[in-house]
Amino acid sequence: MRPMSRGGAAGRAGTAGTAGTGMLVAEEVRDALAAGRGVVALESTIISHGLPKQTSAGTAREIEAAVRSAGAVPATVAVVDGTVRVGLGDDELVRVAEGPHVVKASVRDLGPVAGRRLTGATTVAATAYLAGRAGIGLFATGGLGGVHRGARESWDESADLAALSSTPVTVVCAGVKSILDTAATLERLETLSVPVVGYRTDAMPGFYVRDSGLPVPWRVDSPEEAAAVVRGRDALGLPQALVVAQPVDPDHEMDPDLHERTLVDGLAEAARRRVTGKDVTPFLLGWFHEHTGGASLAANVALALANARLAGLVAVLLAAGGDEG
Repeated sequence: MRPMSRGGAAGRAGTAGTAGTGMLVAEEVRDALAAGRGVVALESTIISHGLPKQTSAGTAREIEAAVRSAGAVPATVAVVDGTVRVGLGDDELVRVAEGPHVVKASVRDLGPVAGRRLTGATTVAATAYLAGRAGIGLFATGGLGGVHRGARESWDESADLAALSSTPVTVVCAGVKSILDTAATLERLETLSVPVVGYRTDAMPGFYVRDSGLPVPWRVDSPEEAAAVVRGRDALGLPQALVVAQPVDPDHEMDPDLHERTLVDGLAEAARRRVTGKDVTPFLLGWFHEHTGGASLAANVALALANARLAGLVAVLLAAGGDEG
């Protein structure tokens, strides 16, 4: 998509393998961008901090395969030994997924992680920023970060929201992580002029559950309709991201009562242990995985795979229309 190429990032990626100092674009991704094929960026925090380490590398490979099944090229983003990688080899993917000292890296952390030559898994915010620099306009993830519960006292709000307000990527997700304050997050997205489109739904998806109980302002019912919205956004040069929210498949949705009980218990335990800031989300995701008999893990994997495939389909459509995808 042409708006993502401002400043020539995609051109540099296609010729030199880099998109600025400290960034290495994998050859397959570089060639796909140069040829105008569909490419989908994938975050790495989901595999390093959102899934059990014993299965996370395998799940990461499945997510990449879901993008390929739609005809697009996956580009998992991470920082490896201080260098941003847009597209990982299998050894790098395993390091990020299973390594014991992988930093959860948002945009604010990229400088220290790069400068100290650490290995970091990129959040939604960091992945969106880096994908934009590489010239990639489609991005698939699990759930968005947002306003945390109790934010009136803690002021705890994910950097994802600020990044989405200034990075014109299209993010395919399963809504806002249900451990957060979805209503407050939707209000912040509206204030930041970030459009939210429900995919085959009039309700905002609730990550582990299909319906958060809140409406979405817009709806699309096919990859073609989603691609048309992306083209409309890009034609106007709007600087904000577009959020396409797809509910988890009914067969993998968590029981809402189990979800609510687990969330209440997890929040209480996080407070008891004084877990704060960016550590809250991985703690609660881990709590869900440990206390739901595998239900949250099944939902998380299923929605990540579905979002990767949908993003791939949209990326291919945009590429076929003459845009970089």
